[in-house]
Amino acid sequence: MTGRVDAAHWRVRPAFGWKTVLTVVVAFVLLSVSAHRIELHRLSSQLGEFLQASVGFKESSQIGRGIGSVTQQMYPIAIAERTPVSLIDDFDPARLPLFSRLETERVEESALDPETMQMTTTTVEKTFLVEPAGYLTFTLGKMLETVEMAIWASLFAVLMSLPLSWIAARNFTPHSALYAIARSFISFLRAVPELISALFLVLAFGFGAIAGILALALHSVGFLAKFFAEEIEAADKVPQDAVRATGAGNFAVLRLAVLPQVLPSYTALSFYILDRNIRMGTVIGLVGAGGIGQELKGRYDMFQYDHVATILLIIFLSVLTLDALAAKIRHKLI
Repeated sequence: MTGRVDAAHWRVRPAFGWKTVLTVVVAFVLLSVSAHRIELHRLSSQLGEFLQASVGFKESSQIGRGIGSVTQQMYPIAIAERTPVSLIDDFDPARLPLFSRLETERVEESALDPETMQMTTTTVEKTFLVEPAGYLTFTLGKMLETVEMAIWASLFAVLMSLPLSWIAARNFTPHSALYAIARSFISFLRAVPELISALFLVLAFGFGAIAGILALALHSVGFLAKFFAEEIEAADKVPQDAVRATGAGNFAVLRLAVLPQVLPSYTALSFYILDRNIRMGTVIGLVGAGGIGQELKGRYDMFQYDHVATILLIIFLSVLTLDALAAKIRHKLI
């Protein structure tokens, strides 16, 4: 075991003490017990089966059949939209949307015969309104709604976190009791996931973007207020002492000596929260909180995997584009 020389006492101390070794041994034992309890040993075999199924080497397995079925239905992705004209209110064939057309097809419909109580199949003609880029346009609109939700949620979170972080910073809080209350409130907001809060907010505000904005904003406050407060506590004390020497109060010290130091970190954290809210905005839509996630859940439940593929592709490209844009803005501001 290697060691180092303490110059003050001229003695050799071990690089790793017995407490460190004991901690490592206890952590290893706990991880071993946890791995056995959750059957982690099955991961390697299932991962290998998944990889073989993905490249087509093993199609007879359950994983292979599932992947193959879904993959075949996801390609080609859905771009056009076909809507029966019977489902369109006040449909006027003389005023069709731009680039759209009408198609008539003979389709089979099943119905229950009330006399024989048996299912009968009849062939009928149906007219469809075909919009070549209708579903792509609709999905882009839903993605725009998700981005708008994320922007509003991030804006509300920043505005709420700024005064809350002042109270939650130990060196600037007006009173120790307010400090404890603020820290507890921040921890509570951070402990409740967006998906859980969105479930209750949908019950309170109904389906739509409002519930999603509130769910994202409340959880973001739990993170931003904590990070903002820690930045205030870690700010350099020398500029603060210089401003205080002029007789300035806490608010003036915070504005003149602390804010210039923490502003770059605040900007980076705000952009991170915006990026995170865009990604989480697609998740909370699964419970009806607006955005593209709501459309994703509906299409997935109806097994329309070609529409699901379109949604996933738009989410990926949107997040990639917004991340590059945020990086450029961050580079100019910091």
